[in-house]
Amino acid sequence: MSAIGVVSSCSCLRPGVWLLKPGMQKMSSFGLHTAARCAAKDYYEVLVLGGGTGGITMSARMKRKVGAGNVAVVEPSKTHYYQPLWTLVGGGAKQLATSARPTGSVMPKGVEWIKSQVTALDPDKNCVWLENDIKISYKYLIIALGISLHYEKIKGLPEGFHHPKIGSNYSVHTVEKTWKALQDFKEGNAIFTFPNTPVKCAGAPQKIMYLSEAYWRKTGKRSKANIMFNTSLGVIFGVKKYAGALLEIIKERNIAVNYKHNLVEVRADKQEAVFENLDKPGLTEVHQYEMLHVTPPMGPPNVLINSPVSDEIGWVDVDKETLQHKKYPNVFGIGDCTNLPTSKTAAAVAAQSGVLDKTISLVMKNQLPTKKYDGYTSCPLVTGYNKVILAEFDYDGQPLETFPIDQSKERVTMYHMKADMMPFLYWNALLKGYWGGPAPIRKLMHLGLK
Repeated sequence: MSAIGVVSSCSCLRPGVWLLKPGMQKMSSFGLHTAARCAAKDYYEVLVLGGGTGGITMSARMKRKVGAGNVAVVEPSKTHYYQPLWTLVGGGAKQLATSARPTGSVMPKGVEWIKSQVTALDPDKNCVWLENDIKISYKYLIIALGISLHYEKIKGLPEGFHHPKIGSNYSVHTVEKTWKALQDFKEGNAIFTFPNTPVKCAGAPQKIMYLSEAYWRKTGKRSKANIMFNTSLGVIFGVKKYAGALLEIIKERNIAVNYKHNLVEVRADKQEAVFENLDKPGLTEVHQYEMLHVTPPMGPPNVLINSPVSDEIGWVDVDKETLQHKKYPNVFGIGDCTNLPTSKTAAAVAAQSGVLDKTISLVMKNQLPTKKYDGYTSCPLVTGYNKVILAEFDYDGQPLETFPIDQSKERVTMYHMKADMMPFLYWNALLKGYWGGPAPIRKLMHLGLK
């Protein structure tokens, strides 16, 4: 999972629900904000759905436009996670606790935090419905609901995680199981999977594979590990420049790649993983494993499926350049929940936030949006405990690199950027609405030529 900005990431998970009694307030470590089980008002000028990366970032930006008392965020979770760090948590290089902060501490001061879940959207009436039939109306709506994990779509999961030898860096409940399985590895197949759905941070499923390989080399177990990357895709990575670099690493480290192989069942009691060959539908293969890392199928949140704001699949249907809804001009989307045709990362959210800020400013003035999002996204491909390939690219899958060097090369500097610099930038700049991606830095670095 990537970091942010130059090196950015996947959006935060919302693993739990935290409901406070009506009227309760919480003091954040950065100041006082309103936090209630029920909304203090039934109308807000700007209503933000979701308190992950995109939601917190945009609420901070909107606060500066319309005032804190006119902005509300609907988010049930008491904890906000910086999920890009979970690649390193699964590899034993970081502690899980360092990725978490109370939601109250990242909520912009004065912004209303409604601890509830959205149950329905009614954009024709400019309102949404929350739990307990609470209705909230708005003038402008920003949808930042993220993406949902669906372990249950794999037979034998999530209950299979109660067994050893299996983990997943995509959930707060299973990421430490990855590190445990990595440490406990003795001899046999180590299998890493990629599902047949869109995912957030498409590089993450193989990052943990490279870390595992490096760990076993360090501990003298590499010769006993048959490492396999079973992916439902037909390529190792969607951008040719970085794919070539990764294939060289895969060859050098003797890793087997099985394309068009989708995980459909886990028999955790037998340590067996069942894959369907997507080129031959119905044909399955059973692989014994000593370690299994699962990347779950993902999809739009249930509340967006068959919603008036969504496309036929369930993603928020926005203009790919302005992030304004295609039908409802006072509705906007950001991040993983949208149908923007780019990789779902927090780097993308950072770049989108700057564009969306300007889009909403012009809409509020009854003017047409002019700022255009180019699809910028980033994935720091961790290839070892001190190496990263910094992939940056646009809608067309063309490299859009920040630095005037060949970023397809493994670099120690890029690793420290991901592991150390980007978490600081995330908490102190992006979530406060001050980081809109590395475009200005890129322009400076390339003397205005990019």
